[in-house]
Amino acid sequence: MAISWIFFTLMAAFMQAWRNAFQKQLSSTVDVWGVTLARFLFGFPLAFIYIQLLYHFYPVIEVVHFTAKYWIYIFIAGVSQILATVLMVQLFKQKNYAIGVGLAKSEAILAAIIGVAFLSDHLSLLAWIGVLIGGYAVFLLSKGNQLSGLCAKTLMIGVGSGLCFAITSLLVREASLELTNLPVLHRASWVLISVIGFQCISMLIYLSLFSRKTLVAMRERMGLTMKVGFCSFTASLGWFTAMSMMSVPVVKTLGQIEILFSMLISAYFFKDKLAKAEHWGLVLVVIAAILVIWA
Repeated sequence: MAISWIFFTLMAAFMQAWRNAFQKQLSSTVDVWGVTLARFLFGFPLAFIYIQLLYHFYPVIEVVHFTAKYWIYIFIAGVSQILATVLMVQLFKQKNYAIGVGLAKSEAILAAIIGVAFLSDHLSLLAWIGVLIGGYAVFLLSKGNQLSGLCAKTLMIGVGSGLCFAITSLLVREASLELTNLPVLHRASWVLISVIGFQCISMLIYLSLFSRKTLVAMRERMGLTMKVGFCSFTASLGWFTAMSMMSVPVVKTLGQIEILFSMLISAYFFKDKLAKAEHWGLVLVVIAAILVIWA
């Protein structure tokens, strides 16, 4: 388990980069709420299948016990992730694809600050250096081609998305820690199906009542919707498992390697141009990732 979190984090970062790319494509024909639902719609049945397979191949005799605090964490984490996703989709329309992802990556440093201040998290000096370097890398990336190109609206949406993602990540870990009688993989699987289930059901009810045209638009792009759902489920599986094993700021700082994947996708599939400052930002992201692995 000592290095398993690294594997799960890299898997999550890779799949999240593809999920964001597919979400950007879907956002051209489906509104922001439909693109958000696409994350969870197919993730719920996949999470159910995953937990069944996990218990089949790795059975445990302990019975899961859900506390009141667990469900509070699940509710707040689920709502925060929905808001974070809505803001992320809005970013696609504010700046180019890779820079939108870079802005939302403020999540790592925000998670470090909130975790230490309110949740009794502890980070080593090396981990703090890695988190801070990662934060500066995000600053370089968020400047885009020119400093003047960064408008206040884009910055606010990006930081807002990062804050909501940070709250989600921290509370996912807290929920996992509530299931003290289960192994790590089983704890993560219960949190995964709880969060995705809440998000899927609540958003389906909302859109069925207030925006059925969104559901129709999603059905017309079913193939792309399924791609978003599969990538999102796989990414969430990686994140939730890694964060059950390791401190959130450390996981999310390593997870900034997603920006590398996003830039490659951005350059080769969306033909976005990247500035010199963004290349330096990418180098710092890699340095930050190495530091938190060593921490």
